[in-house]
Amino acid sequence: MKPLEVLKNFYGYHSFRGNQEAIISSVLDKKDCIALMPTGAGKSVCYQVPAMILPGLTLVLSPLIALMKDQVDAMNQLGIPAAFLNSTQDISEQRFISEQVFNGQVKLLYVAPEKLYGGSYPLVDMLKKIELSLVAVDEAHCVSQWGHDFRPEYLRLGQLRKSFPAATFLALTATADKDTRKDMAERLCLKQPQWFISSFDRPNITYRVSLRSDAFSKLLDFLRIHPNDSGIVYCLSRKSVEETADKLNANGFSALPYHAGLEKETRQVNQEKFIRDEVKIIVATIAFGMGIDKSNVRFVVHTNMPQNIESYYQETGRAGRDGLPGEALLFYSYGDSITLGRMIANSDNPDYVRNMKSKLDTMVRFCQTKRCRRKFLLQYFGEEYPEDCGNCDICFQQGNKMDVTTYAQMLLSAVVRLEQKFGLGQVIMVLRGSQAAKVTEKQKRLSVYGIGKDKSPDFWKLLGHQLIKEGYLTQEDPLRPVLSLSPQAWDKLKKKEKFFLAMDEDDFFQGVQETKKDEALLVQLKSLRSNLASEQNVPPYIIFSDATLVEMARYYPDSENELIRISGVGQQKLEKYGDAFMGLIRKHLRENEIVKESKSPGSRLKKINKGISSSVNETLGLFKEGL
Repeated sequence: MKPLEVLKNFYGYHSFRGNQEAIISSVLDKKDCIALMPTGAGKSVCYQVPAMILPGLTLVLSPLIALMKDQVDAMNQLGIPAAFLNSTQDISEQRFISEQVFNGQVKLLYVAPEKLYGGSYPLVDMLKKIELSLVAVDEAHCVSQWGHDFRPEYLRLGQLRKSFPAATFLALTATADKDTRKDMAERLCLKQPQWFISSFDRPNITYRVSLRSDAFSKLLDFLRIHPNDSGIVYCLSRKSVEETADKLNANGFSALPYHAGLEKETRQVNQEKFIRDEVKIIVATIAFGMGIDKSNVRFVVHTNMPQNIESYYQETGRAGRDGLPGEALLFYSYGDSITLGRMIANSDNPDYVRNMKSKLDTMVRFCQTKRCRRKFLLQYFGEEYPEDCGNCDICFQQGNKMDVTTYAQMLLSAVVRLEQKFGLGQVIMVLRGSQAAKVTEKQKRLSVYGIGKDKSPDFWKLLGHQLIKEGYLTQEDPLRPVLSLSPQAWDKLKKKEKFFLAMDEDDFFQGVQETKKDEALLVQLKSLRSNLASEQNVPPYIIFSDATLVEMARYYPDSENELIRISGVGQQKLEKYGDAFMGLIRKHLRENEIVKESKSPGSRLKKINKGISSSVNETLGLFKEGL
């Protein structure tokens, strides 16, 4: 079978994406490869397709034990014989799977690296007795001490390469800077590897950074735009995870906590509920996410700044894996860099501290940048992005700035007159001529006292935040948010230059992308998918992804010829689920008197309403009668 035939028959996709085809060709030519592909770009296809073509076994090494079952379930749903071996199974189950592998009944075997050499029966001994065609090392950046997720057990994988000279090795990762890439290739001992570096761009993700003042009310505003969407909210501490989850539930959102301090069983239950769409939001420390393969996460929120760009990129990459629009929102304050810097400084390794502090500085620059965020991210990974993306908060503000020179000068002058010893709240009280007890008699005699009373406290607060965001004001102590002027502000004041700032509040509606679809049908399709998933005890996205359902809700495929042309519907899934989904679509067309333009197989059809439906007509009649 050829690669494209495997893709069509098993996965239901009609063409490869990006470098997938080139990587698969190199693997089939028995060349070692290193593939850098962004999250959601289809890394797993690069070893799953060759596994169905090559003789013998494909071994997949992954640190993500929690993810293995989902991946194997997904493979089995597609008709690909796959299994996993890890510490969650008892001895008899592991022995049964080992026998299946030994007898050639498994094409794909997922294992954690420590399973290879650990325990009384190291897996490597069994692998030497069978035909091992391909070894795929997933999350390969874990082998590098410079990677953001270093795992010591990965260091033994170089030994594995030497033990199986006839097998082909494929290393895959979504995030690796130049130092990590070099380290990765050396430590895995690959033979003249072919490099495939895909674009790191995730065009469907909207990037936003907001100052962490009133963060929770901003978060609520953001979530109200995504009332039915799945998302992850990352917090820095276990305590803030618990508090945020409680507050979200109190405000009517469906949220559960996840962190290492919870009982293992509670963590597992909460994760399962999120994966199965029984709860919409998971509030978590960064311990969460590496173990899930949920394709319909629509947003990722960071309530604190991550330590480095790699972590941020990987965590935000969990949004929009199905190709539909995703949102990445980061709340930032200068105090984050001080807190994280202290955590890094605790290490005994001076090289590590130096390297990680440099990465932290870059993360701070990303938060404070005044240029396109996507351009900044891609340049960090060594990729040039020619134009501004038009899909980040910086781009949305372009041409949206106003001249606030007079008021900016007032506020900066007030900070100086107060000897750069107070926070924004006190500065605003002085500017507005407050009679509050906090304002001293000495402060009332200042020339700036009361000069800003014509503007509201909200105006001054927003102006202050924008001056901080643009780098004119700094807050160096996270415990005492005292304002001081930056060299950039002094320079601008000295040159008597104008201040142009975006004076709109965070507008989370900017950049919201809408896909044309029949919303009522989509709700029914999701409900059907959920019921089928419950019957089979698998997550809903393993039946069909959101992207596949959205396509069904656009084109109304009510025959096998049309349904097989929907992206993500392969032969196996057509046979399993085709009748159920086509039956639902036909019923919806009939009840809503929707007529399709053409009956030609698989044509991209659009909805035409023939008048209004009988039920709507009846409701209208009752309304006219005053009922």
